[in-house]
Amino acid sequence: MFRGIHHVSVDAKGRMSLPTRLRDELAQYEDEGVVVTIDPASKCLLLYPLIEWEQIQEKLDKLPSFQPQARRLQRLLVGHATDLEVDKAGRILLPAPLRDFANLDRKVTLLGQGKKIEIWSQEEWDTQRDDYLSQDSIDNLQLETMMDISL
Repeated sequence: MFRGIHHVSVDAKGRMSLPTRLRDELAQYEDEGVVVTIDPASKCLLLYPLIEWEQIQEKLDKLPSFQPQARRLQRLLVGHATDLEVDKAGRILLPAPLRDFANLDRKVTLLGQGKKIEIWSQEEWDTQRDDYLSQDSIDNLQLETMMDISL
């Protein structure tokens, strides 16, 4: 389970080091490969362990490709999905088109989100977080009624 917030750097070649805690979580999967794709709803990337991504892609493949919304989702998620390996130093090489989409520069924020990790430019995340915090979270999110959970 990925959780927590981590601040890391991306070097000039596009390599990003994963914090030890996240590498340890990845090591629990049989195959330590990962898939990175774009988030169709936000300017960030989504990193999945390969086995988790395969389950998502299976669901996406079952969507009716003649429905415009399903096709859009397939094109965005599967079309941008990139298989990556974590090297011995715990780094992944983020391809330039993915870095460009998420406006990733030197400073990056990683957000653990259960079965995936969101990869944000630090500036973009700070703006998004401040926007979330400026909203009346109880009225706008209605967590207890939407998700029927107690925090």
